[in-house]
Amino acid sequence: MMPRLTARVSVGALAVYAVLLIASVVVAVPLFYLVVSSFKSEADFLDSVFLPKGDGLFGVGWERLTTEQFRELFSPPIGIGRAMLNSIFLASVTSVLGTLICASAGYALAVYRFRGRAAAEWIVIAALVIPPPLLIAPSYRWLYQLGLLDSYWGVILPAVAPVFGVYLFKQATVQSLPRSILEAARLDGANELSLFLSIGLPMLRPMVGAFLIITFLAMWNNFIGPQIVLQSASKQPLSVVIYLTQTSYYADYGLLMAGTLVSVLPVMVLFLLLQREFITGLTAGAVKGE
Repeated sequence: MMPRLTARVSVGALAVYAVLLIASVVVAVPLFYLVVSSFKSEADFLDSVFLPKGDGLFGVGWERLTTEQFRELFSPPIGIGRAMLNSIFLASVTSVLGTLICASAGYALAVYRFRGRAAAEWIVIAALVIPPPLLIAPSYRWLYQLGLLDSYWGVILPAVAPVFGVYLFKQATVQSLPRSILEAARLDGANELSLFLSIGLPMLRPMVGAFLIITFLAMWNNFIGPQIVLQSASKQPLSVVIYLTQTSYYADYGLLMAGTLVSVLPVMVLFLLLQREFITGLTAGAVKGE
């Protein structure tokens, strides 16, 4: 029985590893294509799929690889360095403010009992089904009336309190934060702000890390919002500036790939730093708190 069981386990493990290997290749090939294409000239981009052919090692023309696209990206008139700083500022501020606001709102809905609480929960759930494109026109009018057009805050404010985040943190608080701990802290004299900052947020840390990444990615890749709100070229984020490098009559694909690689790297670094919190946060709902 034992050898047969071991054989079954081994075959099952091999099948799992085979599937994971195939999935890794499927994910890695587009990334490899992006990196290689960023260093190819325009002629080589159209002539070869991956590395340019030549007389070098492995039949590759290594001498034809170039960094001209990156020099062009960071030089006038493109000046992608300023666009990258704009994207980092917008994504960082939005993710931090959005996480704090959604965490506090979700915490309040889960912990406190107040008049109108049920109505507030129904409003949050109902707002989840509203397609975001429907909010573009009313948001634009609201920003115009507040005088926030062509300003960073005009892009940040509409994104700092997504109902998805409020609902996410509400559910995480219900499942991961035992009320007995809060009651014990109240008996020890802790005020409500201390409860949230010293107990609530630390226990919601996995969800905080996951939501930080989600919000950062959403703003980093935001393309329509900045185009509508920001009119000044110096304030445009990376996503818009990369798109503007192409015209209706000419497309430099090597330049486009180089810009895409530059835009992907900060996100990869952030995910590597917070990957444990991100994975834990996504699975936090599987274990219900007592």
